[in-house]
Amino acid sequence: MPNSHATPQEAEDAYYDAIEERDLEAMLSVWEESEEILCLLPMMPARRGMTGVRSVWEPLFQGDIALEIEIRHLHWIETADLAIHLVEEKVSTSAQPAAPVYASNIYRKGAQGWRLLMHQNSPTPPPPGLHVPG
Repeated sequence: MPNSHATPQEAEDAYYDAIEERDLEAMLSVWEESEEILCLLPMMPARRGMTGVRSVWEPLFQGDIALEIEIRHLHWIETADLAIHLVEEKVSTSAQPAAPVYASNIYRKGAQGWRLLMHQNSPTPPPPGLHVPG
């Protein structure tokens, strides 16, 4: 049975700790046990349900590259049973320096405490004044 998380922040800490520790089962235990869950990573199709989320993360956990993630909270919206966290993730590996991305993490409170409902991340926008062809 997954651990119960008393707050959205506790669930978020467990999520990122599991990613850094490359512990797939611990990371999956943070997710809500529902077919509604959704994970969208850059350059990958969106995946729904626990099987879909597992299919996104399993190959990343099986590689030889350890990830270090530094999190900076940008904005939170929290109600009694729903929390949306916008964070900046600085992801680095031994072969690559930190590359910032923005992530939205949505948590829902249920009978088993706070669980991750959706994770989506994307590259950060270019600095002000930098022209990006469109």
